[in-house]
Amino acid sequence: MAEVDNGPGHAEPAHPPSGPPSGHARCSAPDGPERERLLSLPLWPLALLAALLPAAAALLALWLAVRAGGVPACNPFIDGCVSISRAARHDLPNHVFRSLMLPAATLQGLVWLLTARWLRAGLGSTAGLRALAPLGLTAAVALVLYASFLGTEGPAYRWLRQYGTVVYFGFTCLCLLLTGDAMMRLAASRRVTLPRALPAALTVLAAVLVALGLVNALVAALFDVTVKARIENVTEWWGALVFVLGFAALALVWRRLGLRVTIAPPPR
Repeated sequence: MAEVDNGPGHAEPAHPPSGPPSGHARCSAPDGPERERLLSLPLWPLALLAALLPAAAALLALWLAVRAGGVPACNPFIDGCVSISRAARHDLPNHVFRSLMLPAATLQGLVWLLTARWLRAGLGSTAGLRALAPLGLTAAVALVLYASFLGTEGPAYRWLRQYGTVVYFGFTCLCLLLTGDAMMRLAASRRVTLPRALPAALTVLAAVLVALGLVNALVAALFDVTVKARIENVTEWWGALVFVLGFAALALVWRRLGLRVTIAPPPR
């Protein structure tokens, strides 16, 4: 059994006077052997790994592909000379990309589950927060589909990669929006103390993703195939960077709040 601990020095969520305390709040530590069986871990390294593993996967795949001569040496954030998919499509870059991206997808799904549990403990079960965990898990599954079938041939595999990319980008953007909004409401309630920039950062990053999507749509309508491909590559790399920054911002929030997860054996 795992429960989110809101950390020392921060107010616990308010509970209705007529009901029992929520199971999300930290309980007093048990005595004797039971105390030794509890395992309490900080949450922020999970979110940080969820940020860094995809970044390492994409950059290592690009570096290896350039060294192998498979793609040109360039700055994809500016030149748009290669997409993430092309850089990681074949041989060693593909193996390295998959070996890092698949655990990253698992971590991102876990981060959204823990985020939903933490925010619902402080704000209650709103419609947006009830949707956060399913959206995050769906995004993680979509990322698994994309990484698993990258480098395979055939229309069915191509469709799965495209579906995985669209769903991952779209649903992760929604998760950032929902989390940013909920964190701003949580900070406004004074149950936690956070700099205003941190909750707002997630909302801003989600807005940047929407803007990148609009740029792609406009370029596709106004320019030829060559320009369209380069802009799509540029926006893909910047979109991936937005996700890295989003999970890194969440890791910073959790570190400042001292959030921990307590893992205990199931009750007898």
